[in-house]
Order: sequence, then C-alpha cells, then structure tokens
Amino acid sequence: MTRRSTLGARNRGIPEATVARLPVYLRALHTLAERGVVTVSSEELAAAAGVNSAKLRKDLSHLGSYGTRGVGYEVQYLVYQISRELGLTQDWSVAIVGLGNLGRALAGYGGFASRGFRMSALLDADPAIVGDRINGLTVEHIDKLEQVITDCGISIAVLAVPASAAQAVCDRVVASGVTSILNFAPVVLTVPDGVDVRKVDLSIELQILAFHEQRKAGGPGGVEQEYLEAVDGS
Repeated sequence: MTRRSTLGARNRGIPEATVARLPVYLRALHTLAERGVVTVSSEELAAAAGVNSAKLRKDLSHLGSYGTRGVGYEVQYLVYQISRELGLTQDWSVAIVGLGNLGRALAGYGGFASRGFRMSALLDADPAIVGDRINGLTVEHIDKLEQVITDCGISIAVLAVPASAAQAVCDRVVASGVTSILNFAPVVLTVPDGVDVRKVDLSIELQILAFHEQRKAGGPGGVEQEYLEAVDGS
C-alpha cells in the first residue's frame, strides 16, 4: 500500500498548519452534505469550520481549488479533493493496543470505517481481556503484536496503554514497520526519523479549558497575590 497520508502534501509544499485544518474543513463539509447543501461560499464554510474566510481560501488554493466566483465551492467535489489529499480515499488498516476503557471506546466507535479507517486488530496484555470480542474483532495478546501487524497489514497503530508501557510498545510497533502512531498515553514518545506520532492528551486539553474558564471569570489577581492568599490560608 502506498503511504500518502500527509506525505503528498509535504512533497507538494502544503504547510503543516494547512494540513492540520483540512480535517476540520472536511468535517464541516460532511455536515453540509448531510443537510443536502450542494454549493457553499468560502464565508459559509469558514464560519462552519471556525476560521476566517481568507485563511480558508488560501488553504484550499494549495489543493488547486479556488471555487467559482458568485457560486462558491461544490461540496461533494471539495470533499473528494480533501479526502484524496489526506489519503482517505484509501483503506487504512488500524490496530488498537490497549483495551482499557478508552481503548474499548475507540474500538467500538463505528464512525472510523466511513472515513477510510478499518479496525483490523485489537491487542492487550491482560489475560482477562484477551479473547474478548469487541465490534467483531477478537482481542489478541500483545505477545503476538509483530505477527498481527504483519498479517493484518497494519498502517496505523493507536496506543491506549499506560504511560509506563508506551515507549516499549511504540518501539515494537516501529520495529514492525508501522510509521504512523496515534498516542493516547500521557508520555512523549521517542521515535526515529520518518515515523509520525500524533499525541492526544485529554488532561492537557482540560487544563487549557480551565485556563480560559478562569480568564472568563476574571482571572486570578496575579501569581504573587495568589501565593500570598494560599500562604495566609495555610
């Protein structure tokens, strides 16, 4: 299988920031298509995606899509263009390693298949979980990791393992030829050049939201004042 993913975008000079926004545009376009919208203006699509229209037009110009003056963009064709650029017109085989609560939730989600991602393998180290059936797949023991990756032609590995095990599992996944990893473990993984890792840390996202909530509520009276209040109350 040819690995396009964002590689084609890099080779053609599409900025990483643009690549990161393409899935947001695609999600907005799918929503519009479900509503029966045939064409959409840059302003309407930008509003749906939460960006300004000038940035959206510049991003889409990297794909060679400029829309039609007075008409806008054809929704279905733009869905195809973005899907092709992201590599979603192919069938990507995915393995989830770690079937705790988060891993089970991911394995049970049915929306991946419609986006070009096929759940092909589930692995865990817990004998109590191995053998379970989740969404039509049997959980294999992690001792079979290398064999499963080869047999299933895994393109992307999703790590939902404890932080203490993440690097070792990552090393095995990479050694087996997988070069795209989605990491949910709260740890920074070290990988060789040519391996792409996307990190999802829910605790960090919550902390960022807490920061904004604090600012909306008026914010603290400065670090020094907060420290003094804490000392006085101790």
